[in-house]
Amino acid sequence: MADSRVIVRNNGPIRIEGENIVLTDQEGNSYGLAGRTVISLCRCGQSANKPFCDGSHNRTGFASECRALEMPPPAPPKTA
Repeated sequence: MADSRVIVRNNGPIRIEGENIVLTDQEGNSYGLAGRTVISLCRCGQSANKPFCDGSHNRTGFASECRALEMPPPAPPKTA
């Protein structure tokens, strides 16, 4: 299986690169990606083609710069 990569682009979309990308809605229905190995997902909320990016962030002045960081370990599961 080929590696996948998720890239958070400054002032732009989330880009997903890889073979066999599977994107589903909350009910588990798959989006038909027609074999694409690269997709971009909207972060600005203005795309007319959500969840996909249509470049609206360029017209609306969307600004969000994200730098990689180390997350803390997940909390242990709660026991009853």
